[in-house]
Amino acid sequence: MRKFELIAPCHFGLEAVLKREITDLGYDVSEVEDGRVTFSGDEEAVCRANIFLRTAERILIKVGGFRAETFEELFQGTKALPWEEYIPADGRFWVAKAASVKSRLFSPSDIQSIMKKAMVERLKDIYHTERFPESGQSFPLRVFIKKDEVTVGLDTTGESLHKRGYRKLTAKAPIAENLAAGLILLTPWRADRILVDPFCGSGTFLIEAAMMAANMAPGMNRKFLAQEWGHLVDQRQWRDCFDEAREMVCTDVSTDIQGYDIDDGMVSIARENARLAGVEHLIHFQRRPVAELSHPKKYGFVITNPPYGERLEEKAALPKLYQTLGERFRNLDSWSLYMITSYENAEQDIGRKADKNRKIYNGMMKTYFYQFQGPKPPKKNRERDGQDG
Repeated sequence: MRKFELIAPCHFGLEAVLKREITDLGYDVSEVEDGRVTFSGDEEAVCRANIFLRTAERILIKVGGFRAETFEELFQGTKALPWEEYIPADGRFWVAKAASVKSRLFSPSDIQSIMKKAMVERLKDIYHTERFPESGQSFPLRVFIKKDEVTVGLDTTGESLHKRGYRKLTAKAPIAENLAAGLILLTPWRADRILVDPFCGSGTFLIEAAMMAANMAPGMNRKFLAQEWGHLVDQRQWRDCFDEAREMVCTDVSTDIQGYDIDDGMVSIARENARLAGVEHLIHFQRRPVAELSHPKKYGFVITNPPYGERLEEKAALPKLYQTLGERFRNLDSWSLYMITSYENAEQDIGRKADKNRKIYNGMMKTYFYQFQGPKPPKKNRERDGQDG
């Protein structure tokens, strides 16, 4: 079976989580950089990485890399890559995205244009043709240039991996599904622990948690671009990997996952998204303001994405909102609070300095993941309930 070097981009700040996911799938990680993890694998790895990874944005096959300080070097380096091993004579190919950091070449449109010309020049010689119909399957490329080192990857995913297929309706500022999953994986929460999101919006944190509890692969109900590339990844590999994902699902699990929102409409949206994800029976949604956040049991988790106040008219309400969250959290004996926000006075208004915080880029917005950690359950409780802290 053919071996590939694979690249998995991710949100800045989630590289360690993604590395662990890839290792847990059984693949060897060769490099971890800002915003991406490189690993080795075969055809099956292409399928399994797309279907099972919760925190990746897409899976790229590394076509090659070279150094380029001028556009001529970019042209020649691109032309030297073995494009015929990936793109058939009727393939539709283009550079979908070019990113440059600390490099002499920085214009995305020029990089895209020159690389396309170089690919055409090589394939003209290989396929003995002057014209390409580009009427076949799509082969989008993604290019990273860092300190003049060019890395070229073939996108096997298509629509980003954060699109699980369940979120048809969203809140005003929804958190991406793969970012929500990554933040949950940064906490000690497990399926047998309580989880509450008092600003649940369209339900993303809770649905991702419920999918983890049910061992539901995030990509099991969607399609991927490389499914059409029979010459690179055999169709049987895809069928086997989808079968593997379906066999692993266990929806007959007991959970205490709750979502509140002050907006009735958002609660309805969250319920519908959970239904589409197949986990509606694992989550309890309710219209409830944050001032009524409570739970009778101990050792639970609040994991949430409260308002940031990006709109001026909302900013004035933030101090009171965070103060109320802080008050309710103090009444939750032995609980932990994990919160992503760009609001600069979050700790001050919560009334406590976070035990840890981690810088996370939510798109282009710099945010912090504040971690207010509660105690672990007593050992006898953990052994009785299967909890591990």
